[in-house]
Amino acid sequence: MSNKATVTCSLTGVLTDPKTHPVPVTIKQMAVSAKEAFDAGATIMHVHFRQQQDGKGHLPCWEPEVCLEIDQAIRAACPGVLLNYTTGVMGRDQNKPLILLEAGKPEMAALNAGSLNYLKTRSNGNWAWKPLMFNNPVEKVQEALDVMRANNIRPEFECFDIGIVRCVGMYQEVGMVENPTYNFVVGVASGMPADPDLLPLLLKYKKPGAHWQSTVIGRQEVWDFHRKTAELGGNLRTGLEDTFYLANGDRAKNNGQLIEEMVKMAREVGREIASPAEARAIELSSLAFSAEKKENTSYQGAHEIVL
Repeated sequence: MSNKATVTCSLTGVLTDPKTHPVPVTIKQMAVSAKEAFDAGATIMHVHFRQQQDGKGHLPCWEPEVCLEIDQAIRAACPGVLLNYTTGVMGRDQNKPLILLEAGKPEMAALNAGSLNYLKTRSNGNWAWKPLMFNNPVEKVQEALDVMRANNIRPEFECFDIGIVRCVGMYQEVGMVENPTYNFVVGVASGMPADPDLLPLLLKYKKPGAHWQSTVIGRQEVWDFHRKTAELGGNLRTGLEDTFYLANGDRAKNNGQLIEEMVKMAREVGREIASPAEARAIELSSLAFSAEKKENTSYQGAHEIVL
């Protein structure tokens, strides 16, 4: 187990309304919030960009000129920070995120590694929202990896269930990626539960030696999973995208408070926190892609698949 843990702050997330929750949206807010998290120990910022017009701050933005201004403001506030851009879109068309990757060339980018029925129910027996398919077929994953390879961006594979964890291993086997980084996303109602007992099983099915971290979505119960992640040698992530609650149940006022809590917890289990330079070395030490791209188009026919 590596004693040094990198800490990621998920600054703002998708669609959360800044009118009702303390998420940063504007260029200044994003820089200030990142600085609070950076000073508390986060060396990687996972960034969702939002529209800047009044009343539009809950909506995503993919316009390079706006997003790069936010990128530059965060980097100016946090010397040596690594940026991890989101690429997530519900449908097949991911052209806008990929154009942004080419323009910004962040060190890392989140890549949804498989499809998921995105569901949630209410206590009255109704759907919390109309059932959705978070659609991420292999050709969509490959398309994103091609852009990341060309721009020297390290993919972070977002895994919402154990089957997707196993898919990432197959991506390595067929040459789509050489050294994958896994992000175990737990707490989504129709995905993996935020149950610490699940984590050893996930580690059993990831590729040996691969970097990994946990994204834990929920209320104060997320902290038990974070603690298990720290104990088992994983890298750490929290922020207002993932939770609004500290371990004692209090609502966090900002990202800095959440990162302070994470750093304190990590040290309680004997982990030290990587500096910006150490985080850069840890996260980017191995090549995500081999020097030569392996072409693999040999999908099995239906008659060859044994169920």
